[in-house]
Amino acid sequence: MSVLYILDLVGTAAFAISGALAGVRKDMDLYGISVLSLVTAVGGGTIRDILVGRIPPFIFIDYNYIGISLLSALFVFFFYRKVEKGMKTLLIMDAMGLGVFTVIGVKVGLDYQIGFIGSIFMGVMTGTFGGMIRDILQGEIPLVLKKEVYASASLIGGIIFYLLSNTAVLGFINIFLSISVVFLLRVVAIFKNWNLPKPK
Repeated sequence: MSVLYILDLVGTAAFAISGALAGVRKDMDLYGISVLSLVTAVGGGTIRDILVGRIPPFIFIDYNYIGISLLSALFVFFFYRKVEKGMKTLLIMDAMGLGVFTVIGVKVGLDYQIGFIGSIFMGVMTGTFGGMIRDILQGEIPLVLKKEVYASASLIGGIIFYLLSNTAVLGFINIFLSISVVFLLRVVAIFKNWNLPKPK
């Protein structure tokens, strides 16, 4: 079992918990909470796989992703207030997940030889589309489209990973460096309250 796979599962849990929390805040029942948890965790990667022709998508090959998403939903359903108290920890896990999902998405683009733009798009999609689907389902403008340094962190990390993939840099070093860039950008943005500029 690779370190990247383990980090991927950790990121999946963090994304799933954030989706489940959104469902609780919207006063949804267990089914609604589970749906938001699932789409947040695996929505981006599933759409990515469909677009590149990777059929069946990864969630129907490795059921750990669905299992972790649904267990996360149950955990939030029963221990909602305790999860809320650990939001900073969750945000840090989410930042790690964003970096891992970005790298995995770009790697899929490289494997399917869809070029620079396509590969970067796959990275950003994998990292952010689940959250966008979550926000749309709960009737809100997706958070990544409003102000957060989120998709932009994914974009930067994805570009670094793609460019270094075409150099002599060892694969595991590239993975570690690219994930770290996304992670650090996101964490600093959280604690420094950085946001992208908006029109006056």
